[in-house]
Amino acid sequence: MKTFKILGLLLSYPNKEVIAHYGELKKTIETEKLLPSKSIKALNAFMGRQQNSDLLDLQEEYVSLFDRGRSYCLHLFEHVHGESRDRGQAMVDLTSMYEEKGLIINSAEMPDYLPLFLEYLSLCDAEEAKHHLEDIAHIITTIGVKLKKNNHDYYHIFDSLEKLANIKVDNKIVEAALEDLEKEDNSLDALDKEWEEAAAFDGNNPQDDCNSCDVFPKATEELKKMAGA
Repeated sequence: MKTFKILGLLLSYPNKEVIAHYGELKKTIETEKLLPSKSIKALNAFMGRQQNSDLLDLQEEYVSLFDRGRSYCLHLFEHVHGESRDRGQAMVDLTSMYEEKGLIINSAEMPDYLPLFLEYLSLCDAEEAKHHLEDIAHIITTIGVKLKKNNHDYYHIFDSLEKLANIKVDNKIVEAALEDLEKEDNSLDALDKEWEEAAAFDGNNPQDDCNSCDVFPKATEELKKMAGA
């Protein structure tokens, strides 16, 4: 189910090698037909807009969106455990799940990084992948609602994940997300204070940033395999 991995690629830090292979990614999504035609059309349009945009602009937008606050952070456990002790064990458990499918990550990679989690789902059967998506449905919905409200193009990826999970959107989660969005202070001072007080990441490891986990270090080779499979 390569569609899951492709969605992970689209949620990763913009990379010229990946963008150069968007044509193959579009064909794979259309061939697998895991998504409804409306979602496929939206993803194709998303990739088309990225192909026609300046890479530096895309990277700046990505960092501004996913790296400068918790609201859109792509580390799943940030939305679940925060800095509680449970987070460490959850990381260990998730890494073990990956290893059972033959997905081995290095010590610099955070296992709860959503693009990496989606690569793992691409190795699962349909029912198992759907079950795991249902487990994080509230995170997908919360981030997706905020992205849609602010007219961010990345909304289409989260909408596609909702379609793959076939989850019914909880109106209470939607309302809470919109209320939270209204209260957000996205000034640089407020964001600096938020991270300093919560110490969400220790700041010593560059891999701690939401965009910097290089989940696909051999992106070009993987994409060629994907296109030829």
